[in-house]
Amino acid sequence: SFLHQHGMVETAVVEQHPTGLARAMAIADNTAGDVRSVAAQCKLQESALAEFYRLWARTDRVITAFSMGVNQSSAGTDKVNSIINCHLLSGRIGKSGAGPFSITGQPNAMGGREVGGLSNMLAAHMDLDNAAHRDLVQGFWQSPVIANRPGLKAVDLFEKIEAGTVKAVWIMATNPVVSLPNADQIKRALAKCELVVVSDVMAKTDTTAFAHVLLPAQGWGEKDGTVTNSERCISRLRAFLPPIGEAKPDWWALAEVGKRLGHAEHFAWNGVHEVFDEHARLSGHGNDETTPRYFDISGMAGLDRAGFDGIQPTRWPVAAANQKSHEVFADGRFYTPDRKARFLAIKPRMPQHATEEDYP
Repeated sequence: SFLHQHGMVETAVVEQHPTGLARAMAIADNTAGDVRSVAAQCKLQESALAEFYRLWARTDRVITAFSMGVNQSSAGTDKVNSIINCHLLSGRIGKSGAGPFSITGQPNAMGGREVGGLSNMLAAHMDLDNAAHRDLVQGFWQSPVIANRPGLKAVDLFEKIEAGTVKAVWIMATNPVVSLPNADQIKRALAKCELVVVSDVMAKTDTTAFAHVLLPAQGWGEKDGTVTNSERCISRLRAFLPPIGEAKPDWWALAEVGKRLGHAEHFAWNGVHEVFDEHARLSGHGNDETTPRYFDISGMAGLDRAGFDGIQPTRWPVAAANQKSHEVFADGRFYTPDRKARFLAIKPRMPQHATEEDYP
């Protein structure tokens, strides 16, 4: 609202990307309030907030760094979309030194998303609720069926375990009795679960105490693979210690279970470089100018073991071998069907189901 009212609007953006802009600005102007009311709601000095607005508006290159306090609030999605709206409206996106920047809460969170490590997404950044994406993944993997609705998020999963709806759980690379909220509920759920499998580097943790099957996993210094940081840079993770005892890679353990479930031909990897090759090929599968996807590392496909070992830090997208990284969105095109940006109408609201006394 401040940017709009003070003329801090990038003309080219308004002309090229009008989708949703009029409604977004109407709601912002009507509901965002003036500096005084916003400052009062946020318990900030009016002069400090006004100066922040002015600095943001006057500065050509702005990076908005935000983390869990924004992302994981009850209105987290709205807050993030509001930040993106501001960067789009003022043209502070798609150029060096400017853009919204989410600082995620865990190491390799970006890498985990790239391979579909969330309950509401497919591998290679494809959308579970997109029928065309489901067809692409199913065809690539030649799977007889594919899920068409999101799975259970972590908190919901343990509620279903306690209710008896979910009867088996395999916990890898996390210690939910410590890390998830409402630890007593997590303990009740695991105590009732018919089969609890835990992969860990420690024999005794708060979670392994509930394990029926305990699998020895590799520690960070024993692991072999890649990690991706928040600037989309893929780095080769090389082991500097040999595996201790019977510790095995996570990918190997998953593949062995897949084989025993009757899918040996789909889990016939001979090394981590072959897992990476499949991942890279999937990222480029059906990824063309008519239906482009942001995540594309197909240019890194086909690496043998030596080539994989020699990977240097690389920012995606890499759609062709030896392609140099470029500033995404610099051409003013985005990853939507018509390649135009979307402005979303956001109506601000206070936290739901809580009072200031509950959460000061």
